[in-house]
Amino acid sequence: MPRLTPEQRERAVGRLSAGDDPEAVAVAFNVHLSTVYRLQQRFVNIGSTADAQRSGRPRVTTQRQDRQILRHHLRNRFHTANETARNTVGNHQRPIISVDRQSAEDLLSETSKTAVPLPVLTQRHRMARQQWAQDHINWNWRQWRNILFTDESRFCISHVDGRVRVWRRRGERYTGDCVMEHNGQGGPNVMVWVGIGLNQSRGPVFFNNLGPGRGNGITTQRYIDHILQPHVVPFSQARRNCVLQQDNVRPHTARVTLAFLQHNNIDIMAWPALSPDLNPIEHFWDQLQRKVNQLRPGPRTAAELRQALINAWCNIPRDAINRLIHSMRRRCQAVINVHGDNTPY
Repeated sequence: MPRLTPEQRERAVGRLSAGDDPEAVAVAFNVHLSTVYRLQQRFVNIGSTADAQRSGRPRVTTQRQDRQILRHHLRNRFHTANETARNTVGNHQRPIISVDRQSAEDLLSETSKTAVPLPVLTQRHRMARQQWAQDHINWNWRQWRNILFTDESRFCISHVDGRVRVWRRRGERYTGDCVMEHNGQGGPNVMVWVGIGLNQSRGPVFFNNLGPGRGNGITTQRYIDHILQPHVVPFSQARRNCVLQQDNVRPHTARVTLAFLQHNNIDIMAWPALSPDLNPIEHFWDQLQRKVNQLRPGPRTAAELRQALINAWCNIPRDAINRLIHSMRRRCQAVINVHGDNTPY
């Protein structure tokens, strides 16, 4: 039977005080008759329908130990709660894990989180990132609208990031309806290139089956033949003051690539190394992946994955892309605030 809410308890007591029969009140609120009697007796004894305060299970650590545990984990971020429990002697003069396995974990519940993987930044990287942010933080939208942000990303059929949740009963951990099967290597995959800017977009371009060469990855010649020549050059010729943004992977910075861009009078934005948080296109990839993950059933082949990505691309509104470009000032400010270190972006 359901548990009565505080409002329902007040209404039940009100009906009893008005002279209603306890059996009728029990039927009206779908509870046992004994519940109504206990509720009435509690109101007579203490003048309230609220539950009495419970003492709860006594803690096995003192407040001083709690503070020591918190300080220890703030200094040793990757130290596990179980290791702390084994090395902490509680009020019962034994390690707290021998009696209460959850003590340390409960204490750290608000601070123990999954570590976020981020690039390793040296002092040189931080200085370059901070300088770039300071140089561009005062740019207005007229300057940002000349920038074409570009990037490549690999999408896989089997995408499991540890955040998938399932409702299951005891003993159903490995039943077919409660597991998510996936290929250890991600299964069939595609490499995609896109370019975005204010009120503009280019792509998507898929690198699968692009002709001779090892694999379906990005090579310098493929980058020139399938990205720069058919997409970036026409875009640059159609817009004055166009500037190409690209990261520092080898096909982008090769001498052949730079010579091709110079020959076609395409300006390149200087870009600090290891700075995905400064590129708004990273959030665009996340939007694409979310839309693909929502498909039921999901794609099972590389061809289906390509079509799913094209459909997701077409369903992302232009305003969503413009909001990402307008976030550049905030991204620059975030990098400046942490002196060039990694940011939440």
